[in-house]
Amino acid sequence: MRRRFFVEQVRNGQAEISGEDAQHLTRVLRVEAGQHYEISDNHEVYLAEIETARKERVVFRTVAKLETVEPPVRMILCASLIKFDHFEWMIEKATEMGAERVIPVIAIRTEKGLEKAAGKRVERWRRLGVEASQQSRRARLPVIEQPLKWRQALSTNAAYRFALDENPGAPPFLSALPKFRAAGDTVALLTGPEGGWTDGERAEFSANGWTAVSLGTSILRAETAALAGLAVVSAAWQQLPADKLED
Repeated sequence: MRRRFFVEQVRNGQAEISGEDAQHLTRVLRVEAGQHYEISDNHEVYLAEIETARKERVVFRTVAKLETVEPPVRMILCASLIKFDHFEWMIEKATEMGAERVIPVIAIRTEKGLEKAAGKRVERWRRLGVEASQQSRRARLPVIEQPLKWRQALSTNAAYRFALDENPGAPPFLSALPKFRAAGDTVALLTGPEGGWTDGERAEFSANGWTAVSLGTSILRAETAALAGLAVVSAAWQQLPADKLED
């Protein structure tokens, strides 16, 4: 299976990658003129041939536009900030799972040090999104947002909004899924910080139209819960009948 790379733009049938990214292609991947790869300009995907492969500049010539398959559901992960190594793992895996947007959330129990440093990490997180998108052969990159305050995050717009909650009173996620789903629905998942939700946060997300749901009796790490929740949503919409997928 061909590797896929993201480029800034395709213009007059050509695209290029420069700088450190080009160095990675030429020095690590050993790409050469004449080889074929797939490229995406974050809108369309093309089969492309390398015209030039130099140390800091790789030029592609498009050969054909490739078909792209739209995911059956648009997923937004509103993830409360956790320790950055775990948060970055979450971003990487959420990208592989097909999340369209990742919104870092400053919850009440978010550590103050994480809150202060998060804004400086966004560019790194976006880079991780690019790398994970290339690895998982996505057609489009995820949008990694700037961190949002708690109440701002609660206003995230989606057709369906679920808050993952370790509270034993929350209904099982599968039973809370809508019976009448359609291709292209937008689903937002809200995940808590290390230490879990406060009672006040539970009251607020419920008052703002978020449905509390449970992933089972085990207490999951925040990053594990996020990926499990995305997997449930993805699987549920993948199982739509053929006529629903054509809506």
